Amino acid sequence: MPKDKLELLYPVAVEGKYDKIRLSNVVSSPIIVLNGFSAFKSDETLSLLKAYGKEGIILLTDPDNAGTFIRGKLKSLLGGVKIFNIYAPAIIGADSRRNHVCKEGVLGVESTDEQTLYDLLLPFSHTKRREKPAFLTPGRAYADKLNGCSGSSDLRTSLCAVLGLPGNISAKALIEYINDNLTEPEYVSALEKAAGENRK
Repeated sequence: MPKDKLELLYPVAVEGKYDKIRLSNVVSSPIIVLNGFSAFKSDETLSLLKAYGKEGIILLTDPDNAGTFIRGKLKSLLGGVKIFNIYAPAIIGADSRRNHVCKEGVLGVESTDEQTLYDLLLPFSHTKRREKPAFLTPGRAYADKLNGCSGSSDLRTSLCAVLGLPGNISAKALIEYINDNLTEPEYVSALEKAAGENRK
């Protein structure tokens, strides 16, 4: 684990206090705790997210259906706030603080190792972040058979696996992630690998 914490361009929002504790070992930037679904009904939390997120906000949730629901709900509640979705890898296991494996059997952010979190957030540091145009348009996604075609769902699932993303994210969320986090050559390479896995 690198000694220096990351100074990010944007604040980070996480689901719970234990996620914040883990992430505070990795970044020096503001970390906002959503407290799960309660954020949707908390004017204080929503106001805080809007205030901190004037330039954008990084959203890091557990790689499960609850995390996906939180992402979609917050996007609608925060209106024009730019959300950068970062996905912890879906690793099978039980969080050390819990007595049993969670319903979907994957580790949460609180149990993701610090080096992985560091690598996920590094592109959003002051020294690494680069602004670039969105190269993956809906039209190109269709041409690449990621959406609207026979077998698109299977290809997206394979691509998510190649990229270390949860397999349950939507086509739109996948496109946003790719545009925010990958270069065009990186995307082409990942897509070719995913297509190869599908042909096996």
